[in-house]
Amino acid sequence: MNHNGKISTAKELIRVAAESGANFVKFQSFKADEVVHKNATKARYQVSDSSDSESQYELLKRLELDDSNLPELIKLSKTLGIGFLSTAFDMNSANKLLSLGQDIFKIPSGEITNLPYLRHIGGFEKKVILSTGMSNMIEIKTALEVLELAGTPRSKVTVLHCTSAYPTPMSDVNLLALKQIKENLGVEVGYSDHTLGIEVAVAAVALGASIIEKHFTLDRNQAGPDHKASLEPKDLSSMVVKIRNIEKALGNGIKRPMPSEIENINIVRRSIVAKCKINQGEIFTEHNLTTKRPATGISPMHWDRIIGSTAYRDFSRDEIIDET
Repeated sequence: MNHNGKISTAKELIRVAAESGANFVKFQSFKADEVVHKNATKARYQVSDSSDSESQYELLKRLELDDSNLPELIKLSKTLGIGFLSTAFDMNSANKLLSLGQDIFKIPSGEITNLPYLRHIGGFEKKVILSTGMSNMIEIKTALEVLELAGTPRSKVTVLHCTSAYPTPMSDVNLLALKQIKENLGVEVGYSDHTLGIEVAVAAVALGASIIEKHFTLDRNQAGPDHKASLEPKDLSSMVVKIRNIEKALGNGIKRPMPSEIENINIVRRSIVAKCKINQGEIFTEHNLTTKRPATGISPMHWDRIIGSTAYRDFSRDEIIDET
């Protein structure tokens, strides 16, 4: 909602996301009339950034992104080479996005217990990103089962671990829940990050998150419920760079010498060498042999085989022991 209801700001946010190197820019599609009761109270983070007299309904009404603007935003995203998504908070908004060709649907945390909504999204049989703020494992499992029964197999669902607090205290992140969700439910996992800064999002990638969602804004000092817990453009770019580095650093999980270190093997490993002058016919012992770099001779792992054998020629001090 950091476009503040302005199409010009929404376009600038798309440009910033594209420049950062992110894969997708994601908006929110909702009709306040279908999402919230007119007497509903606001969350604490919403109160701090809006008028006390403004209801949650009035706040959301003011921040609606008109459906008529969606084709224009989708076109701009395509032109800039970034994917476009919008999270539908109601079924009519979901239908609109489907009609516009959207093929990934994010279920926001607040809808994880909305049975008719879950069935509706599941019936699209598209890829689903399921956010799980405020949820326990039973609620997540139940939502997955509803999606499956509606037509969306678990293999098409990525479950986002999330803490629905803006910003999220570090003590409430519980990042290791990613492992529990992945192992217990047999799904791909991601992380929707509402902490200040970027380190938790980067750490989530190292723990197996295949999707990272992060709020960003043009200016954190703007009025609005999400700006304070959002990244500014330079930090968004920094986060993407660090995530890409972690993706590279994770590798394939097979322990083996890497190309950049192979040239150092002979330099830093050792060979068996003469500790002193050794005459032909003399027995190799622990007193006349030692190990030193480089590893161009016999490996010290063959120490027990060499000890007790006979020198077939003379060796000078520090000379690498070789064999006939």
